[in-house]
Amino acid sequence: QVQLVESGGGLVQAGGSLRLSCAVSGRTSSRYVMGWFRQAPGKEREFVATISRVGDSTSYSSSVKGRFTISRDNAENTVYLQMNSLKVEDTAVYYCAAMYGMIVAADGVSYWGKGTLVTVSS
Repeated sequence: QVQLVESGGGLVQAGGSLRLSCAVSGRTSSRYVMGWFRQAPGKEREFVATISRVGDSTSYSSSVKGRFTISRDNAENTVYLQMNSLKVEDTAVYYCAAMYGMIVAADGVSYWGKGTLVTVSS
């Protein structure tokens, strides 16, 4: 069993930046493809980004590509999401996810964190 704990969410103005962290425990993070998903109020949970087990491959949704960067430090069992040029529409609860493949569908995720709220004000 693996546990995922997100941190780093908060309130930021449009155009600002935040860095989310996901601490992985229970099993070494290098066993899993890691990713971030988000869920805005009244909407379904959606894919944001994934990163391969050794960090040599990444994938992003079209809505965040060029603004967000996913990275990982397997020695520290931590995954990051650097979010720049934030927009009001990025407001959501952001969830860390552990998977067995480069999956973009929420129903393919094996483990979820509890989420961290990001609010972007205009």
